[in-house]
Amino acid sequence: MSALPQAEPTSRFWSPQICSLVPYVPGEQPRIEGLVKLNTNENPYPPSPRVIEAIARAASEGLQLYPDPSSSALRGAIATACGTTLDHVFAGNGSDEVLALAFHAFFRHGMPLLMPDISYSFYRVYCDLYGIEPECVPLDAQMRVDVSDYARASGQVSGVVIANPNAPTGIALPLADIERLLLAHPGRVVLVDEAYVDFGAESALALVDRHPNLLVVQTLSKSRSLAGLRVGFAIGQRHLVEALERVKDSFNSYPLDRVAQAGAQAAFEDVAHFERTRRAVIDSRDTLAAALARLGFEVLPSAANFLFVRHRAHDAAMLAARLRAQAILVRHFRIPRIEQYLRITVGTPAQCDRLVAVMAQLLA
Repeated sequence: MSALPQAEPTSRFWSPQICSLVPYVPGEQPRIEGLVKLNTNENPYPPSPRVIEAIARAASEGLQLYPDPSSSALRGAIATACGTTLDHVFAGNGSDEVLALAFHAFFRHGMPLLMPDISYSFYRVYCDLYGIEPECVPLDAQMRVDVSDYARASGQVSGVVIANPNAPTGIALPLADIERLLLAHPGRVVLVDEAYVDFGAESALALVDRHPNLLVVQTLSKSRSLAGLRVGFAIGQRHLVEALERVKDSFNSYPLDRVAQAGAQAAFEDVAHFERTRRAVIDSRDTLAAALARLGFEVLPSAANFLFVRHRAHDAAMLAARLRAQAILVRHFRIPRIEQYLRITVGTPAQCDRLVAVMAQLLA
């Protein structure tokens, strides 16, 4: 058999839109012996043993049958945990899929979508994919979102998307600022992406009942240690959830398999494990932040499971490369304004100690 032809950068079979797409680039997932992996904001602790048991049961029963297309049992567990009702919950294949469906459902109005200039880069990819114009609002000099910069006539924008805490900075907005955004744009959806909220930020879930334009998106990848299972959800008033269901059922009616639904439900039911591991990450974050500050790093205040840091005397790209040579991975972004910052995931105490020890050697 002859060798397959090498793929070309573009193809005459591609649509013009696909030719212009710049896909999201996920964090590196290398196989390095003894690796200290602090580059993709994964939880350093395994999920609840009850999750493993639930997955094993689901894998041994009924895989020849389709899963529940509405994920009713899982949505019920989420509703209980979040203090809402089943019809206010939408479940999807990771929060990335939930975000993609929301962009398609709510922001295609032919007007710009407001978002921070430094934030989760997938937002701009979704804009390119769905033909939405992004209007990137600069963070202030302290790398914070200033909600007063989002003042526009509601009919002049397609909506607002905010990560809270923001990524990659880790800085959180108070709930009062989220409400200011909601009141400033009553005719458009304000999407609050709370991927990291469980590590110290105020959740906007408390505002859902009185704001029909609020959609809150969360994930089980971070605080519930299920990045490998791919489960996310959104909570909003019924009319917003129904819109997400319409898009889902026009694209993929069975986004969550039996195993994912069972494991995710068990994760919500084991509250003690969630609280214990969440607290461990927060404690390690605060210890790591203090240690890096002693080494001369500027450490932004984080309410997430990562730190965003820079050293005024040492180049960030050089530090990232030298850490990698020592089998320690952190995330460096070659992006204006943040090219001298490193994003460091909070690991176990042993992983954090290893990072600090190697960093001290490099700085010396």
